[in-house]
Amino acid sequence: MPVNFAMIGAAGYIAPRHLQAIKDTGNRLVAALDRSDSVGILDRFFYDVDFFQEFERFDRHAEMLRRKGDDHRLHYVSICSPNYLHDAHIRFALRIGAHAICEKPLVLNPWNLDPLAELEQESGRKVFNILQLRLHPAIAALRERVQASPPKNKTEITLTYVTARGRWYFYSWKGDEAKSGGIATNIGIHFFDMLIWIFGPVESQTVHLYEPDRASGVIELETARVRWFLSVNRQDLPPGNRDQNRTTFRSLAIGEEQVEFSDGFTDLHTRVYQDILAGKGFGIADARPSVVLAHQIRQAPIAEARPSEAHPLLTGLARSLKEK
Repeated sequence: MPVNFAMIGAAGYIAPRHLQAIKDTGNRLVAALDRSDSVGILDRFFYDVDFFQEFERFDRHAEMLRRKGDDHRLHYVSICSPNYLHDAHIRFALRIGAHAICEKPLVLNPWNLDPLAELEQESGRKVFNILQLRLHPAIAALRERVQASPPKNKTEITLTYVTARGRWYFYSWKGDEAKSGGIATNIGIHFFDMLIWIFGPVESQTVHLYEPDRASGVIELETARVRWFLSVNRQDLPPGNRDQNRTTFRSLAIGEEQVEFSDGFTDLHTRVYQDILAGKGFGIADARPSVVLAHQIRQAPIAEARPSEAHPLLTGLARSLKEK
């Protein structure tokens, strides 16, 4: 029998993937909230959606549905709002007796996680995080391979993720570190979770570069050392990407092997929803390690990179600055 969903952040970039997942799993969206009224996307998936621009009216509507009984109440709230609001919107979902399905990062600060776990216990409802890279076939196969034959020495990994953004990015909440958590949280947390999941807990981390539009460092995991570079600066794209107006470059080099996972993303949110509805899904404990790591990176002092630790793009960037 279909269950009832509400969505917070219906006008956002990631909302369509959640809308598709709700539809693909045979459920219904009954209410949506966003400060912007540019939500015509809803009509591609559902027509009978009560839409609100003010949280107070949305809250009142959700409470009214709760009092009407199980057929009408909200069973799940999908949270696609700006990062700094995730904590409050998760609390809202639990308070009205719904499960929360939240985009990454679950919260910005690690100390917000334990109170949410306590609210889970009090409400009898669950908090789920969208950690969809764990379900990507290439990533899942890599983890199985690593677990089947753990490396004798730490695996050398180079992670590069460049996703070009225009000036608008820095005028939006995404460019405000207090609201987004900065580039390591907003852009990198997907990959940090993936690497921790595959190669084990964080032992140490060092930051070599941390700017509004790019960051780089090295992470020592249980079985791997990761040199990472994240950027929203178009100049960091490979020339071929820029020439062809391709705005994203994603690379994961493990030793001499290049792991290709550029494709296969289209249905991952649906698979996450299927797992949640089947009584599985990724919860607070799963999200915690990457939230802690991203927060540590945000707070870390900048250290000079030794040649063996520096990401290749960081080395190239330093060289170009010297030439100037």
